Amino acid sequence: MPNDCPLPPISRSQEILDNAPYLLMLLLGAALWLGLPVQPWAWLAAVAYFAYGIAGAFWIMIFVCPYCHFHGTRLCPCGYGQLAARLQPRRDGTRFREQFRRHLPVIVPLWFLPLIPAALTLVRQFSWWTLTLAAAFVLNAFVVLPLVSRYYGCASCPQKETCPWMGGCKQL
Repeated sequence: MPNDCPLPPISRSQEILDNAPYLLMLLLGAALWLGLPVQPWAWLAAVAYFAYGIAGAFWIMIFVCPYCHFHGTRLCPCGYGQLAARLQPRRDGTRFREQFRRHLPVIVPLWFLPLIPAALTLVRQFSWWTLTLAAAFVLNAFVVLPLVSRYYGCASCPQKETCPWMGGCKQL
């Protein structure tokens, strides 16, 4: 059980490091929406994208975290465990994998939606700034974020053996 786990609690600095690439992805993604030609809509799209990213984190906390064995503890690498406990009571931990797979698709569009305004902006009027911003988004979202998750956050997660994201990886 989580309370009997010999692992030390996750530090606030580790939580910040685990969440920084996700936050950076949201900021870069929102910035790409600002390249749209109609400015009031561009700002609305940027704010909506960022809000979707925050809502997505809460979606995971509400619909996935309660099934984690470490719900309500300081053993969650991303720090969602304790906040999730305030939002939902603990559920059947044997259903974690099922819940993870069911609800992860809700946030997957966050990785792809900013590519739409980036492509539209680059096709409409090429800009090195937009290309650089798009490249930074792609690098962060598809390389940095997964690497930080898998080799830093997930590597120390006590539930990695049963997590679909880690794919049953052994100790890294």
